[in-house]
Parts: sequence; structure tokens; C-alpha cells
Amino acid sequence: MGKQFVIGIDLGTTNSALAYAPLASIADPYQLPRASLFSIPQVVNPGEVRGEPLLPSFLYLPGPVDFPEGSLALPWDSSADFVVGLLAQKRGVENPSRLVSSAKSWLSHAGVDRTAPILPVNAPEGVKKLSPVEASLRYLEHMRKAWNHAHPEAPLEEQRVLVTVPASFDAVARELTQRAAEQAGYRDVIVLEEPQAAFYAWIERHPDWRERVNVGDLILVVDIGGGTTDFTLVTVTEREGELVLERVAVGDHILLGGDNIDLALARFVEQGLAAKNVRLDMLQLHALWQNCRVGKEKLLEEGSDLTEAPVTVLGKGAGVVGGTIKAKLQRSDVERILMDGFFPAVSSEEMPQRARRVGLQELGLPYAADAGITRHLARFLRQQASQAQSGSVRRGPSGLACPTHVLFNGGVMKARLIRERLLSVLNSWLKEEGMAEIVPLTGEDLMHAVARGATYYGLAREGRGVRIRGGVARTYYVGIESAMPAVPGIPAPLKALTVAPFGMEEGTSASIPGREFGLVVGQPAEFRFFSSTVRKNDPAGEMIEDVGEELEELAPMEVELPADGGSPGEVVPVTLESVATETGQLQLWCVARDGRRWKLEFNVRERVTAA
Repeated sequence: MGKQFVIGIDLGTTNSALAYAPLASIADPYQLPRASLFSIPQVVNPGEVRGEPLLPSFLYLPGPVDFPEGSLALPWDSSADFVVGLLAQKRGVENPSRLVSSAKSWLSHAGVDRTAPILPVNAPEGVKKLSPVEASLRYLEHMRKAWNHAHPEAPLEEQRVLVTVPASFDAVARELTQRAAEQAGYRDVIVLEEPQAAFYAWIERHPDWRERVNVGDLILVVDIGGGTTDFTLVTVTEREGELVLERVAVGDHILLGGDNIDLALARFVEQGLAAKNVRLDMLQLHALWQNCRVGKEKLLEEGSDLTEAPVTVLGKGAGVVGGTIKAKLQRSDVERILMDGFFPAVSSEEMPQRARRVGLQELGLPYAADAGITRHLARFLRQQASQAQSGSVRRGPSGLACPTHVLFNGGVMKARLIRERLLSVLNSWLKEEGMAEIVPLTGEDLMHAVARGATYYGLAREGRGVRIRGGVARTYYVGIESAMPAVPGIPAPLKALTVAPFGMEEGTSASIPGREFGLVVGQPAEFRFFSSTVRKNDPAGEMIEDVGEELEELAPMEVELPADGGSPGEVVPVTLESVATETGQLQLWCVARDGRRWKLEFNVRERVTAA
């Protein structure tokens, strides 16, 4: 029947969501169908399945006596030996050693083998571990099967599907996310950045967005989820009389979010227990960590008048009264830890501190050394001002990038206290620069915005809506060795072939037909790339005979491309095709006459380094 729906999936660190919209014919391209949320069936209690607006991104590996036989059955799977979602999250509080959590953060951890079975990290002997890729696969597979059970006439694998990732994911993490989706039964998945998706959701909710922003405005997207913090800047420009949105900055990967806040609260409660001579082992601390998350959410929930929340941890023996350890989380303590530790009122000159590294470390996630999110934001706005192209961002006298608007996203931002602190800090910086106060862009569901926005973007790709532009800011070239006789002591001259012209839109491709080049496969080979901010008129396929000062060489890439049935060291005639992805990567595809394809990939974004 062909594609009937656009489906947007937010594969979150703490929660995942699925939104969808029909791909029906639309007369007015600016009147798109609204995205709807899919209620995801999951086991919420042993023997009880219920649809929920979110799928908690937790996977529990049961022991032989954890659950009654058959109590984990789903409508599409009666023999599951693991549980995903709400019940996994709840049972993991009681037994964290069998709980897989933060798989998305592990997926971005370059210091481990992300395809190796390493989760849960503290699993006891005999528990079969999963890789971060497999855990992500299980969440995606659950959503696919849940959708297919509800829509047998429109299987998910036949729809237009978009899966979101943090803007700061590296190429490997993006590739592994796509691999997990493919192994989960998805086809032709499109990957989209989460902050962009959040902004698309705001546009979807506000058809009058052109009346809310003006040419020259600079919009800051602050996305703080369970595992990561992302910053993005979007400018409003004008083209042919129409307002145009263009992303001009993306922050680097900051492993800092709700998980860190929950652990800080757990450590605080642990100190109070230690003062009463109650000591916790590592498994009990993990359980306390999860309990503090639940308590924090109750205390900070909109409209809550609670002043404290109970937290309990299972005891280790008969010496613990009632078999549990009881404590309380005070609202005043939560607010103090949040404001002083994670969102301090700092100046725009205060940068994140770098911790001294210890030579030997326990295997774990590489969390940011400095927990002060406002300091990371200051660094982002200061460094971006020095790296962005002249005139592309609104700056103050000191050089600070000065946003006119801010859009909040992520579960952490549900707390009014945190939103108000960030607005206060930003406004203090803008006042020092002589700028007007920042305007918050409101009206979006923070827990579902990414999934809804991904759906909107899927419709926009069909030519039915607004797209945020993010053309490459340089011209990019690949080095081509000249076919000339060898001369002793002198390397063969190098030419530069244009593979991505200046302004090439992300999500588009450029082919170089009619010309073949020799590609070395089956043995290590070096590939050299160049860029230029000066040469802005070189079209794709233009050959630069003299690699002079106008071209800046990037770090070379040494890889061994698979021979795929050929001989090691074989030189295969190939044509070239470049793709600028929505996530800021330039893919250079080498296509042989027999259809074999090889991919080289590197980042083409102006990135801000954050500690």
C-alpha cells in the first residue's frame, strides 16, 4: 500500500516516545496534519499490560524467581525473557544489578566497545549482559512491534521513520543507532538531531511562528535530558521575502543531565545515613539513586506542594529494622543542590573547570568533570562567538553570542525552578552586554516535543513545511594523487577535488558523474581532506590543480576499506557521490561499476568544544 504515515521516534536516555502523522495529500503545504502521540503498550505490573505515552528506556533481566511464569507476556510476545519499560524501571529500583539503564549514554562512550556485552556494568556472575547497541535495539524493537500490533494494515517498517539522536553524537554513535534500528526491523531510517526536532515541534504548535520572531533574531535551544546536555543556535534570516531558519552552532557532547542530578541527591542522602552509622554498598547506592529520581520528580512536579519525599532501600540483613533503610528527601535540599551545584548564578566569563584525571579509573560513563550547566552554557556562547562566521550570530560588545529567544527541551526542563534560573542567568549576561531580556518560546510538551518535531520534519521532507537550513559553512575537497611517473625523493603531486560546495544543504547529495578514480581497498590507505572559507564558488566535481594557501588541510584519515571479494591492495575504479547529512556529517561514497559501495565520513560543522 506504500507509506501511509510519518513516524518520529525519540530514543531517549530515560524515556522514549513515538509520534505519527498521516501522509495524506494536502492542498495547502503550510497546513500540515498535527502529530499524534502513540500510546505504547508495555508491562506495567506483573501480568498487567497498559498503553503509556512514554516507554521508559530501561531493560530488566529477570532472575529465575523474579516474576511468575507468563507474567511478562505481551500481546505480540508471550515468551519474553526480559522486560522493557515501566515495570523494568520499577523493578530496577529494587534490584539495580539486573537493570540496563542509560544505554544511550553508553552508546556515545568512545572509550568502550559499544558493541560488546557490558551492561549492566555491575551485573552479578551468571547474568547475561547486553551491548549498548542491543539494548537500544530492544527499545526500538518493542516500539515497532507495539505499533504493528495496533496498525497491522500499516507496518512500521513500511512507513517513513525518523529516529532522533543528540546533536553532539559522534559519527560512530549515529552509525550504531542506525544499525540498532535496522537490526530491530526498521528500513531506510532517517536520523535527526534532537534540538532541531524540538524546534520543529514548536513550529508545529505555532503556525504563526513568523509573527513571533524577526529577521536577525538568534534562538538558543537548551536541551537537557536524562543523560546529556545539548546547546544549539538558530538564526532567523530572510530569503526572497520569506523568513528562513538556519542553524549556525551546535555544542559538543556534554554527558551531564538528570542522571547526574539524581546521583548527587543520592550521595547527599547517603551522607545523612552515614552520619547515623548506616552504610550502603554499591548496589544499595544504585537503588537509592533510582529512588531519588522518583522523589525528585514528585517534589518538582508542577503544582506540587510537598516539602519532602520518602526514599527507601532494601537492607542487607536481619539487623536492619523492617528489612529496609528509610530516609527523606527534603525539597529545600533538592533546590539547594540544583541551584548551587548544577545551575549556579555565574558570570558569562566563568568557564567549566577541568578535573585532574586519575591514571586508573573504574569502567564507567565519562561524565562531565564540571556539573555546572550554566558554566557550560557560558563557554558555548563565548566560544561560538569566536568560531562562527562574521555576522552569522548576534554578539554583544564583549563578543558573547546574545540570543533573543530561548527554547527549552528535555525532561529536566519540566521543573519551573530550573527554567526560571536559566532565564535569570541569561538575562544577567544580556544586561551586561546592553541587550534586551531574552524571550522564552513556550507552549510545547517537553516530554514529547522531540518525537512530535521529528514527525513534522518527516512531513517537511515531503515538501510540506518549514525546514531549518544548515548548509555547510566551507567548501570541502578530497585529495587526488596525480597519475604521473615516479620521481626519486619527490611525492606524486596532489590535486583537490570539490566534493561539497559551500552552502550545500544538509540532507542533500551531490554526485560527480562521468569521472572515475582509483580506490585502494583491502589494505590501509590514507585519505586527505581539505576545506576553504575563501573559495565559495567551486562546484562539486571541480578539480583544483594546485593545492595552495586557499585550502586548509584537515586531519588525514587512515582506514582499510574492505575488499568485498576483491584482492588486498586492489585499485577499484569508482565514481564519487557526497551526502551532507542532517546530523552534520559529510559522507563520501565511492561506487564501483559492479555496485559495490564504500563510505568515508567526517564532521563538517563548526563545533564548540565543551569540557
